[in-house]
Amino acid sequence: MKVLANDGISQSGIDALEKGGFEVITTKVAQEQLINYINENNIDVILVRSATQVRKDIIDACPSLKIIGRGGVGMDNIDVAYAREKGLRVINTPAASSASVAELVFAHLFGGVRFLHDSNRNMPLEGDSKFKDLKKSYAKGRELRGKTMGIIGFGRIGREVAKIALGCGMKVIYSDSYVENASVTLDFFDGQQITFSFKTQSLDSLLQESDFISLHVPAQKEYVIGKDELSKMKDGAALINAARGGVIDEVALIDALEDNKLSFAALDVFENEPTPAIKVLMNGKLSLSPHIGAATNEAQDRIGTELAEQIITILK
Repeated sequence: MKVLANDGISQSGIDALEKGGFEVITTKVAQEQLINYINENNIDVILVRSATQVRKDIIDACPSLKIIGRGGVGMDNIDVAYAREKGLRVINTPAASSASVAELVFAHLFGGVRFLHDSNRNMPLEGDSKFKDLKKSYAKGRELRGKTMGIIGFGRIGREVAKIALGCGMKVIYSDSYVENASVTLDFFDGQQITFSFKTQSLDSLLQESDFISLHVPAQKEYVIGKDELSKMKDGAALINAARGGVIDEVALIDALEDNKLSFAALDVFENEPTPAIKVLMNGKLSLSPHIGAATNEAQDRIGTELAEQIITILK
C-alpha cells in the first residue's frame, strides 16, 4: 500500500509506516496535479499539513484513496464530512503539537513584553552607533508574573498555554462556549502534580480583565476579534494569534496598535496566508512568525508516529 505524504512527514513516521509494510512517497505534488498523481500511482493514503487542500474534486476523482490524514489539529483544508460520507477515513493528530504551539505563544509573549521583536530589528542596524538610545527605548519592559492571561478557546492547546502561564505566576481565565468547566494539571520534574480548576466566563469579561490574550479557536466564518472586541480590551494589553488566520480583523488590529490601544500583538497565522498584508509585515509593534506553531522536531516526530499508528491500525 502507498502513502503520499504531500506536505512531508518526519523520519520516525516514515520508519513506522515502512515497518508496517507501507511504501512512503514524500514527493511534493502541486495541487493541480494531485488527482493525476494519486490515480497514476494508486495512492491509498494522502497525508497533508496546512498547504495541501483535499476537497470534493479529489475525493470524487480518486477511488484508490482510503485515508486522508492531517498532521496537526485543524482540518479546514479537508472536506471532512464529505470524505466520511464517501467512506474515507479522516484522521488527525490533535494532541501531538499542543505543547509546541503553546511554547511559541510564550516565545512571542516574552519577546513582546521586552521589545525583543523590535530590538532584534534595530540592534544590527544601530547597535554600534545608538546603543544608549536603544537602551532607553527598550527600558520599560514588563514582567508576566502577576498579570492576567486570557485564553479564548480552552481545548488542548489552550490548556497547554494555561500550564505555562501558571508556571510563570500568572492568573489564568478563559472563555469557551463548549467548555463550561475545566481542570489543568501541572506535572513537575520530580513527579509532583498540582491541579487547577477553572470555569468559563463571557468573552466580554475576558476582554476587559486580561492583560494578555491568546486565541486558540478553529477557523471561523466571522472574526472572533474585531474592532468592537479590541475596544473592550485594556489599554496597553496585547494579543497573540497562533490559531488560524482570519479570526482577527487585521485592519482593526493595525489601527489598535497605531492608536496605542494595544502595546503589541503577535501573529503566527494570517488572513492572507501565505502572502500576508504588507502593513502587517511592516508594523513595528507586531511580533511575527510564518505559521510555525507545530514546527518543532519533537512535535513532528509525535505527529509522524501517531499518523503511522492510526494508518496501520485502520488498514492492517
